[in-house]
Amino acid sequence: MHPFMLHNGAIRGVEEKVCSPGQVGLLNGWGVFSTLRVKDGVLFEWDRHVARMRKDAALLSVPFPEDTEKVRTQLATLIEANGAYNATLRLVVVRNKGGLFETPHQTRDFDLIAFTRDLKNWGDSVRLCVTPQARYSEMAFTTAKILAWAMNLTWLERAQQRGFDETLLLNEKGQVTECTSANLFLVRGDRVWTPPVASGCLPGVTRAVLLEEIRVPGIQIAEAEVQLDDLARADEVFITSSTRDLLPVSEVEGVRLDRRGPVLEKLSAAFQAYVEAYVSRARAKVFH
Repeated sequence: MHPFMLHNGAIRGVEEKVCSPGQVGLLNGWGVFSTLRVKDGVLFEWDRHVARMRKDAALLSVPFPEDTEKVRTQLATLIEANGAYNATLRLVVVRNKGGLFETPHQTRDFDLIAFTRDLKNWGDSVRLCVTPQARYSEMAFTTAKILAWAMNLTWLERAQQRGFDETLLLNEKGQVTECTSANLFLVRGDRVWTPPVASGCLPGVTRAVLLEEIRVPGIQIAEAEVQLDDLARADEVFITSSTRDLLPVSEVEGVRLDRRGPVLEKLSAAFQAYVEAYVSRARAKVFH
């Protein structure tokens, strides 16, 4: 983690004691967050991230800042303070009031906290194991990105203890949903599909860009239910997230998938071109 954080509009040292156990969201996971890619000083797909956070906050009755453009300006100050022009940024909104253990005289409805760290090197591919019964597709909060993240961290830790990089999470029907912090795509011929949100996966931002923005002639990208057996029959399998981009899967629970074919290459190139164009437009707007 870098030395400075954003706390309610102020730049502070990450070692400063600014939080209280009486903020009910901290000890109960009552809040929302998002992890953003900082590219050449630009918050990639800021509008998508903040729209998802706002939607999840409304679902969880978490107060949310009205002026998100002001928040973006404050995050730019944080990026400058840390020199984090190509980095990972975590933005958190924590609910402060409600419940039995609320701090007396709490004046703020929520705290807004952000911090940055260096980009992680995810390697050239990823090895996955499988975790059954990890998502319940019918539960109202399944598709919300909330602070109560301990289950995902535990599943990830167990996967890494077994020698894998990540784990595929299955829902109550045995369908593939996602990884603990990434969406999954598979390729058959010229068709690419990813599990639908109704299966229990989070609506990732990179996932949305691929579905809604990336157009490669001859390649179709869509949602479809995915069974575990579908992965072994796929031509290519890859995962996506805001800091991984498109990362090929080389193994699922001991089954080798050493395939990096033309579809993933074309999609990766198209996605990188989209990122560069997004950053160029954003920088041009700032310096106009």
